[in-house]
Amino acid sequence: MKHILIVCTANICRSPMAAALLRQRLAGLGLAGEVEVKSAGVFAQEGQEASRPAITVLEERNVPLSGHRSLAVSLELLAEADIVLVMEEAHRRSLFYLAPQHLGKVFLLAEMSGRHSDIPDPFGGPVEGYVRTADLLDKMLKAGLPAILKRLRLSLPAEDGESEGH
Repeated sequence: MKHILIVCTANICRSPMAAALLRQRLAGLGLAGEVEVKSAGVFAQEGQEASRPAITVLEERNVPLSGHRSLAVSLELLAEADIVLVMEEAHRRSLFYLAPQHLGKVFLLAEMSGRHSDIPDPFGGPVEGYVRTADLLDKMLKAGLPAILKRLRLSLPAEDGESEGH
């Protein structure tokens, strides 16, 4: 089993949304049994539900989020992860100070799709901000999935009629 850890600030908006969207994408590819996706926050208060707008926006996409409870990033979670995806450079810095030995597996989520940008935090803003964040996360996960799977030493299942010879 491979392990992906997705990290944001409080683990109530971006990282749980990204984790749920990635789980759905992996399940659609038949990889749910091979990859476990968790999320955590660098300043999370343990046990918090995802923010109501985040739950609502993902429910509209048939992606469950209501059972999410926040976790604080820990040395154990970082050690278990094969790859750690963060929303902002500030999160990468926080993880560096917490566990510099794991920095080699920490990447901006945007980097997986060939970009280098932070994903804005919608917390406290209008629901439209959560919609934009969900759209951006979904777009980056779709574009970045081949790179994520490559880092895990997995490959995308061949689609009908396609071969995997590159």
